[in-house]
Amino acid sequence: MTRYRAYVESLLSGTDIALDGGHPWDIQVRDASFYQRVLAQGSLGVGEAYMDGQWDCERLDEMLFRVFRAQAERHLPTFRQAWAALTAIIFNPQTPGRSFKVGQKHYDIGDDLYQRMLDQRMIYSCAYWKDAQTLDQAQQAKLDLVFRKLRLEPGMNVLDIGCGWGGAAQYAVERYGVRVTGVTVSRNQAETATKRNKGLPVKILLQDYRSLSGRFDRIYSLGMFEHVGFRNYRTYFETARRLLDPQGLFLLHSIGSNTSQEANDPWVERYIFPNSMLPSIAQIAAASEKLFIVEDWHSFGPYYDRTLLTWHERFRDAWPELAAKYGERFRRMWEFWLLSSAAAFRARRIQLWQVLLSPHGVAGGLAEVR
Repeated sequence: MTRYRAYVESLLSGTDIALDGGHPWDIQVRDASFYQRVLAQGSLGVGEAYMDGQWDCERLDEMLFRVFRAQAERHLPTFRQAWAALTAIIFNPQTPGRSFKVGQKHYDIGDDLYQRMLDQRMIYSCAYWKDAQTLDQAQQAKLDLVFRKLRLEPGMNVLDIGCGWGGAAQYAVERYGVRVTGVTVSRNQAETATKRNKGLPVKILLQDYRSLSGRFDRIYSLGMFEHVGFRNYRTYFETARRLLDPQGLFLLHSIGSNTSQEANDPWVERYIFPNSMLPSIAQIAAASEKLFIVEDWHSFGPYYDRTLLTWHERFRDAWPELAAKYGERFRRMWEFWLLSSAAAFRARRIQLWQVLLSPHGVAGGLAEVR
């Protein structure tokens, strides 16, 4: 076992992380089989070992930030990710039938969890903290940012691709006087969004985005594109173009990768977001070429760090109410996901983009909205 420990220590060289050290970001090993698990399974082994209590860290986000910043995890075994990428090239994991899997696995686990973790509108994407102090303020600022970029006007017919629990649609209707159609692959989200918007000009659909029909003055999508998959990027933009009025605007809000990829991280794939992956700038550009003109590209990934830490704080505070239903292994899984994601944004390994698109280019251009 000493040999395996020494190898893990060599992987951490240059990160300022020690095994069983005294810093808050040091790894505290509880079970020596942790070393072999990491070396055999890579990132999947790291995450599962944390879920099983084989290691702990007082400041998990700071530890993983140091790992990501030093790119130490790239020395871990990657055969599972390579196999997933090969499979995705041969088969399409995000077919219309399979698109509902992420809804069942992630979004349908329980509204009680999300109600306690998220803001009052249950907006499950990066908040905009530029002039905000609280999560509710930051999420409302993000919605206003989106809708001001789209130049919403009363009476417009708007499409929300991946509408979540209906909070964005509700705000668009109440604040900007539009009509909204929202689509989701989550049964829980569809039911909650319908109840939330009862009596408002909002229609919620439980279906895959590819089967949509109609014509819309504006389209937006907040944190859904990560579930599309590289095999379907072109289809996604073709669908948006087909549904959008020739004089309309489309805003894509998505997490992004610094490099093009064809597979998700194995641990995230298994436990958090099945059949999902992060797009790159190159992939978005290639998929939207000849369909849209880019009016604006806004990057504010560092705000996701603060958003995730706030979600984690709210989740931690609410845990006594959730523990009996979800259990300790879930708590450690959810914690690992929230804090590893925060670390990745902090290290600038992943980004958050808002891309404003038009079919033909707006004559004279659009004033920048920030």
